[in-house]
Parts: sequence; C-alpha cells; structure tokens
Amino acid sequence: MIIQAPKGTKDMLPENAYKWQYVENLFRKLCSVYGCKEIRTPMFESTELFVRGVGETTDVVQKEMYTFEDKGGRSITLKPEGTAPAIRAFIEHGLFNEAQPTKLYYFTPCFRYEKMQKGRYRQHHQFGVEVCGSKEASIDAEVISLVMKIYKELGIQGVQLKINSMGCPHCRKKYNEALKVFLFTKHEELCGTCVSRLEKNPLRILDCKVNSCKEIVKDAPIILDYICDECSTHFENLKKYLEIMDIDFAVDTHIVRGLDYYSKTVFEVHDKNGIAICGGGRYDNLISEIGGPELPSMGFGMGIERLLMSIEESGIEIPKEKYMELFVGSMNEEAKYEAIKIVNALRENGIKCECDHMQRSVKAQMKYANKIESSFTIILGEDEILSRTAKIKRMCDGEQLQINLDKLEDIINIVKA
Repeated sequence: MIIQAPKGTKDMLPENAYKWQYVENLFRKLCSVYGCKEIRTPMFESTELFVRGVGETTDVVQKEMYTFEDKGGRSITLKPEGTAPAIRAFIEHGLFNEAQPTKLYYFTPCFRYEKMQKGRYRQHHQFGVEVCGSKEASIDAEVISLVMKIYKELGIQGVQLKINSMGCPHCRKKYNEALKVFLFTKHEELCGTCVSRLEKNPLRILDCKVNSCKEIVKDAPIILDYICDECSTHFENLKKYLEIMDIDFAVDTHIVRGLDYYSKTVFEVHDKNGIAICGGGRYDNLISEIGGPELPSMGFGMGIERLLMSIEESGIEIPKEKYMELFVGSMNEEAKYEAIKIVNALRENGIKCECDHMQRSVKAQMKYANKIESSFTIILGEDEILSRTAKIKRMCDGEQLQINLDKLEDIINIVKA
C-alpha cells in the first residue's frame, strides 16, 4: 500500500499554489502599508512557552498539542499557534528596546491534534499580526481595520465583526466568582472537562464546544457587567475608533476566545454562515508572563486554508498567472541543441519558456505546449537551423510571424506584446 499523508494534513499541489501565493502577497502588501515587518520563528518551541503563554487549562494545552521529548530530554512542542513564539522572539532579541510600537507579521504552520472539520486540519497554516508596546484602544482598532481590509481587498462579502471585552485580571476576578456561583448550580450538567475547569478557570467553560455546555452558558452572567472603569473606557474608545474608521461591528458578550492570554479586547470575524474565520484580541500580560517586561500587546490569527475556502464559497476567481509564455520544440537532436540554447538565453531575460525533454514527436510536443498553456510556440528543424529563421505561432488564434533566431530581442518583444 502506498504511504499516504498523515491524517489531518493536506498537500498543496502546484495547481493550487497560485492561490496561496496570491493571498500571501496581498497580506505582505497590506502589512507593509500598516508598517508591519515579517518575523519567522521555529516550527517547534519549548513546551513551557505554550503552557505559560497559552494557558494550562485551555483545550490547546490539555488536548491538542503535539508534544514530545527530544534526545536531550527536553519537552518540545510543535507550535499550535503563532502568537506565543512571536512574543518569545520579541523578548529574546530585545525588540522592546526599540521604538514602540513593534508591529510584526508572520506566516506559519500550526499543529493541533483535534477533530477534523471542513477547513480545519491538524497541520494548518496561519497568517498573524502582533503589535507590541501600546495600550491604546486605537491600536486595537488599527489591527482590526487591517483584518477587515483583507476581506475587502479579496472581495469576500457578508463578513461580520464581533467584539467583546474580557476585562483585566483584577475585574475578571469578580466576574469569575459570579460565574462560579452560576455554574456550580449546573455542575452536574457540565462535561467532564468543564467540571475540572470549574474551580481553576471557569472562564474557559464559556468557550466549550460541547452542546450541553453551550446551552448552559447562554444564561451565564455577562462579563461586561463586571469590568472596571478603565476596561470599560478602553472598550468604549475601541467602539468609537471603529466608528471613525467606518467599520461595522456588533458586541457579542459570548466571545471569550480559547486562549488564556487574552485581556480587554477580543474579537472574531464571522462569515455569512456564522462561522468564525478570524480571531484575535489584546494580551497585555503575555509579554511579562513569559519573562519579558511589562508591555501590552495586541494581535490576531487567520487560518489560510479557511480563508481560501471562504474565497471559493464566495465564487471569487483568484487571478492565475500565466504559467508558460513560449515553448520551443525540435525535430531532431541538432535542433534540440539549438532549442535549449534559445530557451536558456530567453530565461536569462525573464521569459517563461520550455522545451522538450521527453523525445516526443513534433505532434506530441504541440499537444504538450497546449497542455501547459503556452502562449507561443516555435518548432525548430534542419531548415530553421540552416536559415537561422523560424516561425513563432500565437496559440490563441494561430497567427504566425517570421523571426530571426539570432535576434532574441525580437522574440522577447513578440512574447511580451
């Protein structure tokens, strides 16, 4: 039996690569406009980073991480998300000593052992932005505006921005107590995981995906009723900045996100079917939690597979770059030498061209040129080599032009016209 890709993974084939390249190039362009710079972190990190950063009681840490012991006896984890590694690098390389805020973006594979769903894989790819150093609600709004700009540029309709505040650790303590009181009366109806969270981190119960738990928390106390004046002011300022930017939003008190590092602002973007396709928020204590200075931060993560699915479901055609501009065929071995010489010279000038490497007949070479969607073809034989002239054929309408094989600029001009 043939060895297959591991369950929960997916190959990206050449026929789809242009779609990934398109969205990645768009991300890079928009991040440049917003002043964000790229960062790349290792595929695996110390397990402690995610336990401390993401949260010991989260589903990610408790159920989903790919963790193993390396040959040096160290506990290593394939990164399940991109924020904690980016913040670790921010601290380790002293980026906090530079002028703030620091704006970072990344593309990264993420690994989570979870139930496979449409658009969700055990290895997926994430685009993320992290902004460190500013506590202002204006940064929250700016980060959110970048997210919404992505969907606008791609032409994805019907997306909805939902925001909430999780407060700070001080005001959240009061909310946790009220939540415990409510949930203790329902503890017999909670799933086993949520029963274990009840004492240690009841807030995580609000993010449980088990239907019985989801029904219970519908009647739970609302966190916005418990946030302090500072957190309330921050949330009101966020709403004002979003209004200034003409960004529509809805307040959704059930959004808490699934990671422990969030504080104050949290947000999600939902597609027209109500499925969350992007999420993020503020994590003002994460930098200090993993050993850095007391600095606030804000960011988001977006699954690229899920984004591509949204593009497809919206009926949006991603422009496909022309794969091949010219095919140079040959009738015999001497002509093949000339074809390879011409192709090599044209490639030096940036022309996408190909020749035959399979000893095909001329008829089969023309079929191949059609298959690779070459815009033009040239077929070389004995007469063409002797006369140093040939005909270049435009494949879309069959028009042929006479060319001099020794004048590459003429070929280039025709192909690029």
